[in-house]
Amino acid sequence: MDYIFDNERPIYIQLVEKLRMEIISGKLKPGERIPSVRELAITARVNPNTMQKALVELEDEGLLFTERTNGKFVTENKELIEKIKKELAKEKVNNYLKDMKNIGIDYDEALKYLQELERN
Repeated sequence: MDYIFDNERPIYIQLVEKLRMEIISGKLKPGERIPSVRELAITARVNPNTMQKALVELEDEGLLFTERTNGKFVTENKELIEKIKKELAKEKVNNYLKDMKNIGIDYDEALKYLQELERN
């Protein structure tokens, strides 16, 4: 996992987004044990408390769960993963369409650009 942070947003939020993406993309598999907080913090070069805060948020979302003495695991709830994936996709599409509208490109033209890019 590559961890490159921007200075515009809190690091823990960026960690949540990165780990969420790893889960919904399937890079972290349902039921897979994730590395320890300390290992993840070392890999990301962040304070363990920052990493813990991110992991707690992912647990609150239901994407991670803790087994006492065994560590943290990716949820096996594939419906939840799919739901979050669809929500993220919808958000990205809406942002794309809004950006296109801001530069004077309507929906049909924006769709045409996507289709052209897909062919290349």
